[in-house]
Amino acid sequence: MANNKYDKYFVKEPILTRGGFFPVVVANGAQHFDGAEFSLRIHYIAEPGILVKEPHSHDFEQFYFFIGADLSNIKEFKAEVEFSLGEECEKHIINVPTAVRVPAGMVHGPMDFKRIEKPIIFIDTLLSAQYATR
Repeated sequence: MANNKYDKYFVKEPILTRGGFFPVVVANGAQHFDGAEFSLRIHYIAEPGILVKEPHSHDFEQFYFFIGADLSNIKEFKAEVEFSLGEECEKHIINVPTAVRVPAGMVHGPMDFKRIEKPIIFIDTLLSAQYATR
């Protein structure tokens, strides 16, 4: 099949891996989009577990999205996630669909999926071609 002019803008079958206790789909700028300052990880969370164990920060902005896994009703959120922000590790309980902005340099974590009655989707979006902690 001949290559089309805009083929480079399409990633068919992005990486599917197993990250700890959950499957994850990954698309990142470094590998898929000529170094674009963007990465995306989509996690299917079906059981409790700790995703981020230690507080850390990044040199890039990050956005988290927590939604129900039933895409016909993403507002159905039967889970509880404990997530900490800031140097003082201020704890927040996520028990409804939620979006979180983590500015560059802000300490965040741990992230503990404490209760999962029904699966949820966790989307981790970074404004960086690659994931790196500091």
